[in-house]
Amino acid sequence: MHGTAIGCAIHETNPMSRSLSARPRSTPRLDLRPFRRRDLEPLITAVGGSMDELARWLPWVHRGYGRADALRFIRDSSAAWVEGRAYDFAIRRPEAPDDHVGNISIWPVSRRERSGEVGYWIRTSDAGTGIATEAATAVLAVGFEEMGLHRVTLRIAVGNTPSERVAEKLGFLREGLLRKEVQVAGDWLDHTLWAMLEEEYSVERQRWVEEGWATG
Repeated sequence: MHGTAIGCAIHETNPMSRSLSARPRSTPRLDLRPFRRRDLEPLITAVGGSMDELARWLPWVHRGYGRADALRFIRDSSAAWVEGRAYDFAIRRPEAPDDHVGNISIWPVSRRERSGEVGYWIRTSDAGTGIATEAATAVLAVGFEEMGLHRVTLRIAVGNTPSERVAEKLGFLREGLLRKEVQVAGDWLDHTLWAMLEEEYSVERQRWVEEGWATG
């Protein structure tokens, strides 16, 4: 899942207009932080080692993915953060800070309606270990507590069962089907739409802490 859509900003009254700190965020097992220039090689390695899986679901993945692609992403990610278009986090383990585990992002969809979206991918060698769920708890805290969001959505390609399990574990509610929404490798993929509201987040967060996915 990846993308960016921005509504009209209301600078004086909208909580989403506040600048977002670039400080690292943490979970019991993970560190999340903005991308840096030195993340270039670890990012290329992670994408290359996950190519078969990522290419099924994400439109930006291609067999020739290399330095130019990764550098373009890192540069755009830094600009997007400053401009408030999107907030991309590199996922790392404290004990192996140079190994790229995956990406997770949150971006505003409508500033007026205080809505946002989360997207993520986890390298194949770390799939199935709960990393996506744990990283998402930190990013959802950013969305609801720092950005002042009212609603956060996930769009998951039909057939991507592991990502749907993440949404279910977090407490997202499935709201419907988006038909032929994204084109990947020449095929139009249907996506399921999942959402969480701010009042639901307040309830779910305590469960995440009890499950050991989030810090108290």
